[in-house]
Amino acid sequence: MLPIIQTAHLTLRPLRQEDFAPLYQIQSDPQAMQYTYTATSLAEFTEHIQAYANLETTIGYAPWAIIERTTAMLCGWGGLCIDPFDPGWGVELSYYFSPTVWGRGYATELTRATLDYGFATLQLPAIGAFAHPDNGASNRVLVKCGFHFQRYEPKLARNYYAVDTTSGL
Repeated sequence: MLPIIQTAHLTLRPLRQEDFAPLYQIQSDPQAMQYTYTATSLAEFTEHIQAYANLETTIGYAPWAIIERTTAMLCGWGGLCIDPFDPGWGVELSYYFSPTVWGRGYATELTRATLDYGFATLQLPAIGAFAHPDNGASNRVLVKCGFHFQRYEPKLARNYYAVDTTSGL
């Protein structure tokens, strides 16, 4: 069972169906999601996020719902996954936040908690992540948290980063 994790500013808990509609509001904003997947309808997004939530039972981990602790606001989703639609990339970190909380360090906080969980608890040997080259904030978060640029992946139009247990984490 996916644990509930508390960080300084966030509560990370398993996704619930009642999270899907509020998260759709984030994921359907084309400006906020300009560098990643933008949902086109609530039905399509529900199918999409349910596939990620189902990973908890199939592989033992899945992205969390991200709750801002001071306000109890659902402000995003993210964590570890193997993309259920394109699993060949292996274990990945991903995250999606409401623009209302950008710039508060939450992506860094989530990333550090995710790496700790992935390496210390799950004993994963490596974790990857993708970021669009123009998404400076996400590229900086990954490097700050110990990821190393591996290559530009033209199939996804993304930079690919990785971190492993030999990286000193």
